[in-house]
Amino acid sequence: MSNRSYRCAKPAVADQCPGEWRIIMTTRAWAMGFVFTLLAPGLAAQEPALPPGLDAPPPATEEPALPAGLGGSPAKETGPALPPGLGGAPEPALPEGLGESTPEATVSEDDFRKRPRLELHGFWEARTGGRLVRDTAQPNRRSIAETRLQLETEFSGDWGAFEITGDTYLDGIREEAAFDLRRARFTFSPLDNLDVRIGRQVLTWGTGDLLFINDLFPKDWQAFFIGRDVEYLKAPSDAIRVGLFNAFVNVDFVYTPRFTSDRYLTGDYISYYDPLFDRYNGASRDVNANPPSDWFEDDEFALRLYRDVGKFQLALYGYSGYWKSPGGQKIRGVPLTQATFPRLNVYGASLRGPVGKGILSAEIGYYDSADDRSGKNFFVNNSEFRALLGYEQEIAKELTAGMQVYWEHMMDYAAYRNSLFLIPPRDQDRVLLTFRLTKLMMNQNLILSLFTFYS
Repeated sequence: MSNRSYRCAKPAVADQCPGEWRIIMTTRAWAMGFVFTLLAPGLAAQEPALPPGLDAPPPATEEPALPAGLGGSPAKETGPALPPGLGGAPEPALPEGLGESTPEATVSEDDFRKRPRLELHGFWEARTGGRLVRDTAQPNRRSIAETRLQLETEFSGDWGAFEITGDTYLDGIREEAAFDLRRARFTFSPLDNLDVRIGRQVLTWGTGDLLFINDLFPKDWQAFFIGRDVEYLKAPSDAIRVGLFNAFVNVDFVYTPRFTSDRYLTGDYISYYDPLFDRYNGASRDVNANPPSDWFEDDEFALRLYRDVGKFQLALYGYSGYWKSPGGQKIRGVPLTQATFPRLNVYGASLRGPVGKGILSAEIGYYDSADDRSGKNFFVNNSEFRALLGYEQEIAKELTAGMQVYWEHMMDYAAYRNSLFLIPPRDQDRVLLTFRLTKLMMNQNLILSLFTFYS
C-alpha cells in the first residue's frame, strides 16, 4: 500500500504552520502632544503709568516714540501681535485628545485570544492498496483507491467555539464521489466547571489500543481494514456531550437522540462471514440491515465517572442503547434474513497508571443483551463478559513496545448450544493478542509503527 499525504496539522501556536493563511489586523492609537507655554509671564502685566504729559500715543512709525511736544501726530500701534491668549482674543481649542495626557491603548494577550478568529486547516492525500491473496467474493483485486481533501475551520471567541470538518473524496472502488461531514459542533462553558458540546462530533473513551470495551461510540471498521488513516476508525455521531468537573469525581454524559451504528463490513470493500449459510459474502451480497432510526425514541445514553486515585485514573462506565454492529437476524420473506440491532446495556470499569517503567491499563465490561437474557434465541447475540489487560514501555531511546490481552466470554453458552439447528456454533471464549512497536525518528517528525493482531 502506498500513501502520499500533504498535511498541515493544527498548530499549537499561531503562525507556525506554513500552509495556513491568516490575516490579523490590530489597531493601536498613538498620541502626540503640543504644549503652548507663556512666552513671558511679564508680557501679560500692564506697563506702569507714565508721568503726566508723557502718556500721548506713539506716532505711526517704526522709530522710537518722541517725547511729548516734540512733534508728530498720534498713530495706531503697529507692533507685532501677542501670542494667543495674551491679548483680547480667546485661546483656540486644542485638537481632541491633546488637552490632557492619555495612556497608550494596549491589548493584552488574553484579550487578543478572546477576540473572534476564523482559522482554516486541511490536507489532501491519495491512497491505493490491493489484496495479496485473491478473494473470490470480490470482483476487484484492489481494496482501496481514493483521493481525499479534508478542510477544517473553527470560529471561536470568549462565547465559545464552532468547528466544522468535512471530507470530500473520489472513491475508485465504488466509482463515486462522496462527502463525509465529520464534525459540526458548538462548544461552550456556561459555568467554570461545566463544558457542553452539541452537534456532530467524534467521541471516544476507554484504555484499549484499537480494542474497545466500554467505548460504545460508532467505529468505521471498513476504513480501518482497507487502510485509511487510523483517525477514520472513529466514526462521527450526532450527540450532546456534557462534562462536569469537580474535586470529588468528574462526569461525562453523552446523549445521542438517534442511534448511530458502526460502519460495519457490508461486503463492498471487505468480505464478511455469514454464519447462517457458512460462507463469505462480498459486493454481490451486501448486508441487508434494519437499524433503529427514530429520533428521540431509538436513542443512546453513555455515562463515565472518573477520578485520580494516587497515580492511577479510575473510571466507571454505563451505556444504554443497541449493539453497534448487527447482533441479530430476523427471518424475512425475500431476502430470507435481515440483520438487526438488538437492545444492549453495558456496565464496566477501567484502571490506568504507571507500573514499573511503563504504563499498565486494565478494562472490564459486562454486555447485557436485553432482548435475549436467557440465551435461548440463537438469532440474537448472547450476553458477554469482556476484559482487557495491556502494558506499554519505552524499551530503547524513542522506541516503545506495547502488548494487550483481550478476552470475550459468552454467557449462557449451554442454552445457546441447545438452540442451534444446522448452524455451526461459536466458541464460548475468544482470546485476542496484540503487539505494537513505535519508533520516532527525524526529531519525532517521522513515526514508524507496527501493529499486529493474533487470535
